[in-house]
Amino acid sequence: MIVPSPYADLLTLMDARTHTQSVLGSDTRYWEYGDPAAPTTVVMVHGFRGDHHGLEAVVAQLQGLRIISPDLPGFGESAPFGTAPHTIDSYADWLAEFLRLLALPGRVVVLGHSFGSIVVAAAAAAPGGLPAQDLVLVNPIAAPALSGPRGMLTRLAVFYYWLASKLPERLGFALLRNRVIVRVMSITMAKTPSRQRRRWIHNQHDRYFSAFADRTVVLEAFTASVGHDVSEYAAAIGTRTLLIAAEKDDITPVQAQVRLRALFPDARLHVLPGVGHLIHYEVPEDAARELRAFLEPASPAGSGDDAS
Repeated sequence: MIVPSPYADLLTLMDARTHTQSVLGSDTRYWEYGDPAAPTTVVMVHGFRGDHHGLEAVVAQLQGLRIISPDLPGFGESAPFGTAPHTIDSYADWLAEFLRLLALPGRVVVLGHSFGSIVVAAAAAAPGGLPAQDLVLVNPIAAPALSGPRGMLTRLAVFYYWLASKLPERLGFALLRNRVIVRVMSITMAKTPSRQRRRWIHNQHDRYFSAFADRTVVLEAFTASVGHDVSEYAAAIGTRTLLIAAEKDDITPVQAQVRLRALFPDARLHVLPGVGHLIHYEVPEDAARELRAFLEPASPAGSGDDAS
């Protein structure tokens, strides 16, 4: 069963086009939305176990901009890395090379959600950085996942992936794609009181959360996701950065986001009230509004903070 997206009509206006680019051994599929001649391009990096579909509700709000949204290697329609493990370093190298190969003109903004925020931060902090004028991190992983407000859930997730790694290949793969476990995850993260919105979110996770190439890919990426966070890289990132955090995020509390902002040389923080780790599904309009405001002529670093 497919639950129609509440943003389907807006998304059709964005004129999506699909491309493939070979990057570090991965035939990477990416989607281009909007006017290719737009002066500003936003490159979006999705979260763990997702693919480009997860950010389409935000894409739909960004009329007038050009959007590039790839599937991470090993997820969605992108092939895994040829020989490299699926680590943060590998994904950071992939992102830098992807942008280098595309050679995007004009103003380039790189946005990362959740796991994608770690990938973007690691790439931006590496020698040479990213060819981007601005970074936007949505639901950034600001501190080790095990220290979050629901650290126990993270420990259960660690056990789940450990068990999947120990079972025979076929059984382990089936466990990783188990629809009941996916639904429990979705129910836990969704904070919206709207039954219709929750129904759509659960359907999105049912359809796209298990679109990974094989067991090795998802196990390596999970290890990367819980072994790193944005705070490791923040001090080395000179690019102007916007952090869009959530008041009810079960993975990273607001206090950790405030501490994270202070580590960046040039960053501002906006906290969205009443929402959790699914900003991109629950309030994509708000995320897009904050992104557009950030792209207006810059005010001094930190002056746009709103951590209330």
